[in-house]
Amino acid sequence: MSHSSMLKARRQHQKTKKLLDVAAKQAKRLAKQALAGPAVKKERVKKEKVKKEKVKTEKVKKVKLTKEELGRQDAKKSSAGAGKKGAS
Repeated sequence: MSHSSMLKARRQHQKTKKLLDVAAKQAKRLAKQALAGPAVKKERVKKEKVKKEKVKTEKVKKVKLTKEELGRQDAKKSSAGAGKKGAS
């Protein structure tokens, strides 16, 4: 028996085995359903949608920085610029 025919036989065997397994599973499932009797569907209850009320948000006014805080920001900017390669 050549290798290719051996592989072909294996594929065929796997295919038939799978078909048999599927048929057995389906028969088992059908038997279980028959034993349970007719299926009873539950009625769906619709939930009422709750409308959310919109809450107005108050705008916050921007606070002007003091001279001291402005000085600190300028110092940070200048030190950040000095750290770059192109600034040297």
